[in-house]
Amino acid sequence: MKINKTKLLDCYEIFPNTFTDERGKFIKTFHYDSFKENQLETNFVEQYYSVSHQGVLRGLHFQTPPKHHVKLVNCLLGEVLDAVVDLRIGSPTYGQFELFHLSADKNNMIYVPSGMAHGFYVTSKSAIVVCNLSTVYSAEHDRGIRWNSVGIPWPNQSPILSQKDRGLPIFSDFASPFRYKENDSC
Repeated sequence: MKINKTKLLDCYEIFPNTFTDERGKFIKTFHYDSFKENQLETNFVEQYYSVSHQGVLRGLHFQTPPKHHVKLVNCLLGEVLDAVVDLRIGSPTYGQFELFHLSADKNNMIYVPSGMAHGFYVTSKSAIVVCNLSTVYSAEHDRGIRWNSVGIPWPNQSPILSQKDRGLPIFSDFASPFRYKENDSC
């Protein structure tokens, strides 16, 4: 498992071990010891996946304390442009975003620490995206910021959005409850 730092502190792009033969691929997406030795969250308590069509944008989502969570995201089918935004006040990368191309071909994943918003845009005909979370979903703590309010160069300025995502507040109006603590991504 290869774990690469990104420009956003505590956010990582992970390339899991992939074994390929005449039958196809076998991919180990989580290995407790690898995560532990890199000081990454190892306790994921909920998993879900979404099936989306080309042109769909989901995000930018997160949960607020005390139900904030770490997310481990990968794309099992198709390809997405994945975005992560640092919402942690005091972080050297506060308000910055980074983009990743997640795909079934690359087998890469994104480790999104607590205090960051996450979203993605489907660039292939369809995509299946899996998210593992360190806390259980809480409607009371479910939040987001508007997809087009932090300067992300999405490939489509008229994506397919949910009603909820259309109504999210813009980043400049968001009062972040997240505080950056060095050496503490949880």
